[in-house]
This record gives sequence, structure tokens and C-alpha cells, in this order.
Amino acid sequence: MKDQIIVFTDLDGTLVDYHTYSYEQALPALVELKKNDIPLIICSSKTRAEIEKFRSRLDNDHPFISENGGAIFVPLDYYDFEIPYTRKDLKYWIIEFGTPYHKIRGTLQKIQSEFPDKVRGFGDISAQEVANLCEIPSDEGVLAKEREYDEPFLLKDKTILDKIRELAKEDHLQIIQGGRFYHLIGENDKGKAVSYLTDITRRAYDDIKTIGLGDSQNDLPMLQVVDFPVLVKKPDGSHAPDINLDNLIRSPGKGPVGWNFSVMELLDKLV
Repeated sequence: MKDQIIVFTDLDGTLVDYHTYSYEQALPALVELKKNDIPLIICSSKTRAEIEKFRSRLDNDHPFISENGGAIFVPLDYYDFEIPYTRKDLKYWIIEFGTPYHKIRGTLQKIQSEFPDKVRGFGDISAQEVANLCEIPSDEGVLAKEREYDEPFLLKDKTILDKIRELAKEDHLQIIQGGRFYHLIGENDKGKAVSYLTDITRRAYDDIKTIGLGDSQNDLPMLQVVDFPVLVKKPDGSHAPDINLDNLIRSPGKGPVGWNFSVMELLDKLV
């Protein structure tokens, strides 16, 4: 057994540029992670299908966390010991924390009946409109609609936010804010999934040091449970004002520029 570093990262606005979705400016740190056999665990609001496509681009074969902690997907041959799981398929042990999507849609429709024309979820719009809103290619809009545990939505009137939070709470759901959208989800979050996966991985190592990188409010639960939390600047050059932790590292750069700088600095200290 040995010590191990693990990096957990958000995607949009963090590892990848908010507008171009490029991670080119993070390549030096990505190369260093591979060279040092440091797992890069994607922890995103994106769907399993979206993350799988991104993992393929990165040649990443590590576990990942989808839809704001809705589930952990662990490749079947990743650990050499048994792990607890909810279900499995041909590729993964799947550990589920989230509420099934059809139940989330039912709650959203209840909210929509209370506040007509104020709330629009991904389930209400076409893949092309999703692609336009997210500034992604049309085929990726299809992947973004393959929801399992999380409904992103647009809110036309923020004055009703507290009221719809109460309606969500009646069904044991919550509303969180991401970089582009609000999200209606169950009682899961990124932090619960990151902690669970870290605990599993501890069985393989003497000691683990965890790094977490994000830029938005929905990343806060993840940043709260890692050893080295990094808050990356938003596209406007600001840091999310409602994220404050005693040990928080505020990256000096936006998106992948800040991501690269902070990961390289931490690797200099830890490797």
C-alpha cells in the first residue's frame, strides 16, 4: 500500500472553458496527473452520456460522478476488491444517491402548474434548444437530455424561488444553482458522492489526499469534503461570493487557466 492523491473536478467553467468547452489551457496539469498516476474524477451536473464522451476525449478510465452526485459510476475492473453498489451494467458498478428522473419531472410539473410559464426544464424543450442554451453542438444536446437524477431548469422570475423551494421540499427534493441553470434534484449532492468514493478508495492506500475544483454554488458540498478545495474564477473574473471556507484556495485564473495553475501548484507541494 502507498499514499495517493485524488483530484475531483467540475467541468463547465472549471476544467473546461465556459463558452468554448476547451480544456487546452489545462493540458500541462492534465499531463502531470497522468505522469504521476493521479486519478482525475469528474464530478459534474452533466449526464452519464455527456461525461462518458468527455472521458473518451481525455483518455480517462477512472470512476466519475454524474448529475450533481446522483450516482457514482465505477468501471467493473477498477478495484481489486468488492465494493457496495446499487446495481451494475456491462461497464460499471453503479452507486445511486439520486431520486429517479420521472419523480423529479413530476415535481417540476407540479411547480409549473402553480407558476405557469415561469419554469422550463430540459424535459420541456428540444435537444436543439438545450444545445443552443448550453452553447454545444446539436448531438451533445441529445446527450444532455439523457437525464437520470437531475432536472436543469430556467427560472423567469427569481422572486418565486423561495416558494418553489418549498414545493420541492414537500417531495423531498431540493433546488441548487449551477453555472447556467437551476437544478431540481433529490437529497444527493456532490459532497456525499465524493466522500463515499473517497472512503471506498481508502481501502487500497495507506493515506489519501483529495483535491477538489469547482466554480459554482453546486460545487460547495464537494469543496467542503476535500483536503484542498479550489474555487476557480467565473467567466466574469469573480469568485462565487457565497463560497467561503477556512482552507479555500481561490484560483487566480478563470476556468481551465485557473484550474491548471492551482493543480500545478498543489502537485509541486504534494508529489
